[in-house]
Amino acid sequence: MMDASALRDAGLGRTIAEDIARLSRQPLKLMEVCGSHSHTIVRYGIRELLPPTIELVPGPGCPVCVAPQEEIDLAIDLARRPEVVVTTFGDLVRVPGTNGSMAEVRAEGGDVRIVLSPMDALETARREPERLVVFVAIGFETTAPGVAATLRAAADDGVTNLALLIAHKTMPAPMRALVAGGECGVQGFICPGHVSAIIGSEAYRFLADDYGVACAVAGFEPLDVLLAVRGLVIQHEAGKPTVDVEYARAVRPDGNQRALSVLLEVFEPVDARWRGLGEIPDSGLRLRAPYAEFDVESRLGIQRIPADPHPACRCGDILRGVLAPPKCPAFGRTCTPDRPLGPCMVSSEGACAAEWQYRP
Repeated sequence: MMDASALRDAGLGRTIAEDIARLSRQPLKLMEVCGSHSHTIVRYGIRELLPPTIELVPGPGCPVCVAPQEEIDLAIDLARRPEVVVTTFGDLVRVPGTNGSMAEVRAEGGDVRIVLSPMDALETARREPERLVVFVAIGFETTAPGVAATLRAAADDGVTNLALLIAHKTMPAPMRALVAGGECGVQGFICPGHVSAIIGSEAYRFLADDYGVACAVAGFEPLDVLLAVRGLVIQHEAGKPTVDVEYARAVRPDGNQRALSVLLEVFEPVDARWRGLGEIPDSGLRLRAPYAEFDVESRLGIQRIPADPHPACRCGDILRGVLAPPKCPAFGRTCTPDRPLGPCMVSSEGACAAEWQYRP
């Protein structure tokens, strides 16, 4: 396995950037479809290394950020129920809902526990059989197989006090929606590394073939991103869009078939609402019939009530690639990590969080 330090070599990075500047003649707007890529780009000053012909914008690659307001509100509502233990990944806890956040509910006595994996939620349910343990199942294809495996284990062991609030979203449906909508004018995608390790690079083929949009799958080190940008520039200048893989150490054309098999055994596609993008066909997941009893909404007879985000929050515009975080009027003023207006500022993969953390 390649030493990560080699992929942070500043001299080699400058050499690749110089090569990009030599190759790039036409304006090119690229979108990174991964929150971790956004953090890498800002942390290592990659935009500043690129020629003025290239524009990099963040997209809908943060699973917490793309969750619509009603999903956040429902998680907070569950946290307020004394009979419920809510288990969740840490970056969801401080996301503001219409009325507070899970962090505030926990401070008021609500039982909200941060876990590192869905299996931790299952172990909690085993230890506390008298409580209903709800895991907030949020994430893309990267985390969904682990959730599916957890439900299989729960079903096999007869654990009945575990339930899911399902907020999973899937790629590349939103990428199609962005291109088809035409609002952001993206000509190329830096495709998400972790998601691609599951679904495979060929999942993006339609973007090149049907829409003429260049694609390159990238890893998460600065040289990974620069190599992906160079590949996208070469595609664009040649007028031959395709799907490059600059993360071959983890991504195969057909993905991880074992993980996909587990995912599709437990889940099936469903239309889903995205923050900033609205409803996108077949872009979410729901439980198949054998596992439907684990759906907390069905179990408790509750439903999502559509809600609007804070009127000053422009997170939705950022996720669509039409607004850069520093250009949001609220950024750093009325919206900070201590007092966020939306998830882009507090999620660990949020574009606003990256700008706040790494910009001087």
